[in-house]
Amino acid sequence: MSNVYRLVHDSMGEMEVPAERAYGAQTQRSLNNFKIGSEKMPELLIEALIEIKRAAARVNAELGLLDAGRAMAIEATATSLLESRDSADFPLALWQTGSGTQTNMNVNEVIAYLASERSGLAIHPNDHVNRSQSSNDVFPTAMHLAADRRLDRDLIPALRSMISALKKLETKAAGIMKVGRTHLQDAVPLPLALEVAGWRATLETALEDIEYAQRGLCVLAIGGTAVGSGLNTAPGYAQKMASELSAAYGRDYTVAPILTAELACKHRIAQAHSALANLASDLIKVANDIRFLASGPRCGYGELRLPENEPGSSIMPAKVNPTQAEALTMVAVRVLGNQSSVSIAASQGNFELNVYMPLLIYCFDQSAGLLADAMNSFVEHCLLGIEINREQIASDLERSLMTVTALTPEIGYEKAAELAKFAHQEGLSLREAIRAQGLISEERFDALMAEAFDI
Repeated sequence: MSNVYRLVHDSMGEMEVPAERAYGAQTQRSLNNFKIGSEKMPELLIEALIEIKRAAARVNAELGLLDAGRAMAIEATATSLLESRDSADFPLALWQTGSGTQTNMNVNEVIAYLASERSGLAIHPNDHVNRSQSSNDVFPTAMHLAADRRLDRDLIPALRSMISALKKLETKAAGIMKVGRTHLQDAVPLPLALEVAGWRATLETALEDIEYAQRGLCVLAIGGTAVGSGLNTAPGYAQKMASELSAAYGRDYTVAPILTAELACKHRIAQAHSALANLASDLIKVANDIRFLASGPRCGYGELRLPENEPGSSIMPAKVNPTQAEALTMVAVRVLGNQSSVSIAASQGNFELNVYMPLLIYCFDQSAGLLADAMNSFVEHCLLGIEINREQIASDLERSLMTVTALTPEIGYEKAAELAKFAHQEGLSLREAIRAQGLISEERFDALMAEAFDI
């Protein structure tokens, strides 16, 4: 960055701003006053704010609140920024005012400066770019637009891809019976395909929850301005804005019936993040099942074989680890941590405004983005390459004692328990124990096993 500055001003006075930057005094004040951390506003949020400014220019012009020349310049500038913007013009820290006012003004200032240069007209960041708006309704509207796009573009396709990969594993597992496990102990057998189907169905339920919560994000706060009363907007403004944004995003957005609620209450985005947290919990279960079933290769369960992607140890030659499962579960833990932040932040709606909004959208965007990336990686580098160790599964099934459950209708619970204990103490298979004790014929044993477990 050069040492050349231009002098700009706002309602508080004059500021020096780097000459090559398009932002103004309020952005510079924020840079000076909030040197906190390295986290920035999510890119999708900045894009949503620019999209709102473009829509507002059109609507304000249509309602006679903004002259055609300025409206066209603002719209053209916003379009240009959306196509190829310089992120250096949007440098503000996440940790700033809880309403996101400084980021809203950052976008207003950049558009005003560039639109003025483009058109030769004097375009003011507040009077023209921010016309009919307040940070208090624009920022939560942008939050919903950004969160909805993150789900629609990244998270939901990744989740559907993982569900599809599990369906393929289901097909590969067809016809294979294996030992079931409850309480981490041997249980009655079940088809491997059914176990995989359980993982798939769990993620399908998570998808349903996310898509339901996503509908809440399509309800916007736009038009509420400062406190939800719609001060300084014209009749029909909010509805026209929702229509413009619907067209821009290809979604069906509506205006909230009570705008004070949308400014102060963050239930909708909290609900959507809660659905992400539930997905994270489900992914931990699925990933752990897969890596445990693949443990070994010789001293673990060894029912599944995972792709060998990279060396697993700096000291143990030939060791390979379930790294994709580890990465996915670490991401899920991060999301569960974000859930705590979201729950607390959403509770901070004092009177007519929540002032933890930057944190809310940051957590949501990080959670959705990480989950999408981790699921895509898990599918590509793990799920699609899983092989089934049929020999190990058959061996475990033969040694399992819990198949004795199929004998209880014929010999009773207590005799079945005695039989299983005898087999365990003597190191026998259940078939060998039946042969030794002569409780039923081997033919009858085979018939009961076939009827109960198809084995």
